[in-house]
Amino acid sequence: MCNILNRKIGRSLPLASLLRRFRLRTSLQSKLIWTFLPLLLLMLGIFLLYVNTFVFKPLWEKTVEETQLSAAKVSEQLDGYLDLQNQLSQRLLANKDLLALLDPENPPAYNKLTKDRLLKDYMFRALGPTMDIRDMIVYDLEGRELVSYLGMGAPSDLGPIISNPKYAAPLNDSHYFLYKDPHGEMAFIRSINDKDGKIYGYLYIMLDSAFLRKLADGVVGSDVYILDTDGTVVLASSEADEEYPKDELNREWSGSGFFTDSSRRHYVAYRTSENNDWTSVVVASKASAFGSVNSVRNLSILMIVSLALFSLVYVYVSARNFVLPIRRLRSQITRMNYSNLNLQADRRLHNNELQLLNEAFGEMLERLQNSIEREKLAVHEEVMARNSALQAQIAPHFIHNSLYLISIASQEGKNDAVSAMCKQLSESLRYIVSSPYQHVSMLEEIEHTKRYLSLVERNYEDDLEWSIELDPSADAIQLPRLVIQPFVENAIEHAFDSTDPPWRIKIAVKLYNGLWAIEIGDNGKGMNSEEIRRMMEKIEQSDHGVQEMKSESLGIGSMGVINTVNRLKLMYRNRVFFNIFTNEDGGTTVQIIASLKRDFY
Repeated sequence: MCNILNRKIGRSLPLASLLRRFRLRTSLQSKLIWTFLPLLLLMLGIFLLYVNTFVFKPLWEKTVEETQLSAAKVSEQLDGYLDLQNQLSQRLLANKDLLALLDPENPPAYNKLTKDRLLKDYMFRALGPTMDIRDMIVYDLEGRELVSYLGMGAPSDLGPIISNPKYAAPLNDSHYFLYKDPHGEMAFIRSINDKDGKIYGYLYIMLDSAFLRKLADGVVGSDVYILDTDGTVVLASSEADEEYPKDELNREWSGSGFFTDSSRRHYVAYRTSENNDWTSVVVASKASAFGSVNSVRNLSILMIVSLALFSLVYVYVSARNFVLPIRRLRSQITRMNYSNLNLQADRRLHNNELQLLNEAFGEMLERLQNSIEREKLAVHEEVMARNSALQAQIAPHFIHNSLYLISIASQEGKNDAVSAMCKQLSESLRYIVSSPYQHVSMLEEIEHTKRYLSLVERNYEDDLEWSIELDPSADAIQLPRLVIQPFVENAIEHAFDSTDPPWRIKIAVKLYNGLWAIEIGDNGKGMNSEEIRRMMEKIEQSDHGVQEMKSESLGIGSMGVINTVNRLKLMYRNRVFFNIFTNEDGGTTVQIIASLKRDFY
């Protein structure tokens, strides 16, 4: 027994521990909500029970009764209308002259025109002063049309109908049946016979579709369907749902009744006529039947919930004054990140202990902000120093090549060219050494490249052709110094070794979709895919390194390219795309793409 008790206590301890932990972690507002929530649910349950017992149940009974009465009313009105047509046919059949005129055993005493006039006269007498049908047609024993009262387009041959076994019984028993033609028109059909049952022909009465439609539309708020003996819809109200499931209507109907359809969204009442076996079906939507009650119920629930929530809000606001200082302090801590360490501490605290804690937190933020600023400044200076070191590696090679070109011009006795080349070299040196830590604009870099090309052009004369396309909107783009000129220099030195002049260099600067792009192309020997792959691997492996590039040569694909790409990565925080590809018509194109966003180191 002790062991069992110990096991029960052991199982209950974790649950008690969880409850105690939940109480410690739950805020005061949450505790108040959990306290009032059962009371709110109890009030809602009592209200729903009241509505279901004293509102929904009586309304259900009333809906059943009204829907059944609607179905009975439609069926009775349809029977009454058909009784009128039956009386009309009886008045016509009571005319002995009609039977004599249709008797095939009597020799024809009149020609067709006179016979048609007499038949229409008999129809006129039977119809009387009012006419609630569209047309009346008389057919002979073979089903051929003899005469139409108004000529409204009835079938000219009744043979397929009277030969149908389905209609044999009512025709032979001096009874009528209803028929829906392929055009959707309703008809009353019966045989023309004497009191002994001898058939002389057939009577076809086209019913008034507008009158029948009015019968179906007489039920407000519900859909009405009139079905024939096969369960086919022969008439529906104007607002009836055409998408209503056919299997709900195509069933065996008898007598009268009431049920809920398979979708549980509609009430269905029906009544089958004893005279013609047609069924009147009334379909009422639950939403329309209980719409007003649902509105009242929802409004009441909303009011009760609003009162309960108002009580909870009142308690919440009262308790909020005790926990608001802590929440403000917690909010400042959660909002603190690397970019907003200068948040101001909240001074609107009235609790002395919280005030001291808040002041200590503010002092900590201030010290942390100062430390971060010093770290950011050190990183910036380190980046600028690295950029300057990379740039300094390119300048000696540029000076060496320029002096070499000047010496060649001097040996050839081109004194004017030497003078102009020295002047251009002087301007280029001023561009390189002045403020090496500062970035330059795209326009300044292009001007420096033009000076270099002009200097080189004096040596190569007509063998070198070059062009520069600069988008006017790209003038102010910021770059490190010596970005374009090293690629041009490498192209001149290495791309045209085995290519006949003229040698062409094309530089294009474009803007599109928030990016800028520089393309430097030549018509030289080009690079194969293996050379391009090795070059891209070197750029990726360098990763801003300086030591790795000391042993590299200065040709294209070596230190000149890697150095320039690394300086762009330093400046643009790696938001730079670099690509080399061989042109279809020969030569190589270097492509540099970067963002227009001015967020530099």
